[in-house]
Amino acid sequence: MQSKFSKIWFVASVALLAFLIGFAVRAARVPPNDVLQQAWMQARSTVEPPTFLKPRVHDRSGVRLADPDAMQDGVTLLTSTWKGPEGWSPRIRLINRAGDVLHEWRIDETALFADSLDLSRKHYLHGSHLLPNGDVLFNVEHGGTARVDACGNVKWRLPIGTHHSIDRAADGSFWISDITQSPRQASTAVPGNNSGLETAYLDRLTHVSPDGQVLRTINVLRVLYANNLARYISKSFIAGRVEDNAARLPGTDPTHLNDVEALPPSMADEYPLFEAGDLLVSLRNVHLVFVLDPETETVKWYASDAFTMQHDPDFIGDGWIGVFDNNRDFTARGTMQRGSRIVALQPHTDSTEVLFPTPKSDSFYTEAGGKWQMLDNANLLLTESHSGRVMEVAPDGRTVWEWIHPPHEGSTVPAVQEGTRYDLSPDDLSDWPCASKDFVRTPTPQ
Repeated sequence: MQSKFSKIWFVASVALLAFLIGFAVRAARVPPNDVLQQAWMQARSTVEPPTFLKPRVHDRSGVRLADPDAMQDGVTLLTSTWKGPEGWSPRIRLINRAGDVLHEWRIDETALFADSLDLSRKHYLHGSHLLPNGDVLFNVEHGGTARVDACGNVKWRLPIGTHHSIDRAADGSFWISDITQSPRQASTAVPGNNSGLETAYLDRLTHVSPDGQVLRTINVLRVLYANNLARYISKSFIAGRVEDNAARLPGTDPTHLNDVEALPPSMADEYPLFEAGDLLVSLRNVHLVFVLDPETETVKWYASDAFTMQHDPDFIGDGWIGVFDNNRDFTARGTMQRGSRIVALQPHTDSTEVLFPTPKSDSFYTEAGGKWQMLDNANLLLTESHSGRVMEVAPDGRTVWEWIHPPHEGSTVPAVQEGTRYDLSPDDLSDWPCASKDFVRTPTPQ
């Protein structure tokens, strides 16, 4: 009997030692880390379905060219999850109007952010920015931000709780949505009475240098309290009860920051109430969009009534701010409120317009997520995230182009977090290092 237990103890000890050695190798990123990383990624992605599988809505997939002559030129960046020979993985793809993949980055988020990710949860790409030289920045949700070149070489990594959005300021720095979890009552972190928030996700506006150094963080809750906007926080308790992330209990995600971007100097004269560098901020769970002076932390303007659980406000010129209004109504396809919208507000005239949909528009709804972009030809590029669709619509609301993610097992589709049009041609991409239509590289920490 003693011999039997000795053998069991020996086997368990060897297994534990192997685990600890493997963990140390991964953490220190020394050989044979690359081999372990590849094996782990392949084993995990083979058996795990993609994150954010949603019920399939559209009965087609791929590209549909409804009016190619009306399209804006350029290539479209997509962030989602795809299945290849090695299994599922988060990826960033550049496609042309025909849907051909011109370049791709396949992301192993556990290798990049093993020191900051909760590996018991699934993670996905949420927020990206492509630079003309082929460098791309991306957030692994709540794990961190990385900047990689066109070959997939990691230039820097920032292992903090970044998520949702990355915006490049005029000076080349970046504003990124960021979050930290407070283990104490939120009332100890900000003025006011937040009883009941024993643990809270505290959102921050994080300013990052071009080389990945944190320059400054702005506490969102402090901004709300300092500017007499704390009354909007009560709305988050209602939103929390229907939050689709089960890890966040009611009231623990009081603001849900999902976008921050700076007013460019080239557009500042078109916004009489604001100055270059002012920040446009979106807080989903309090249905609030505001413009903030980052130096004084003074809110210069805010709006809430025009949208419900919104995303992605943008400065679009002539004093207008466009907002992706999810218009969430908790029906299967938003039928009660007739789907998601793009709403424009002009702060200095207190005007509001609905840019999309129109009577000529296709059905469009995503209960959460969603991105939009005003293109140079006045078309709109819209990301219907939970339906796996990106579509370009003309000013009259007609669809001129769409791309829909191929379904998974027929009845579901991976969500698409972002579709963005970039003014790049295939010739521009051919100047990138490692340029090839069939090139794929997994970013690996150096």
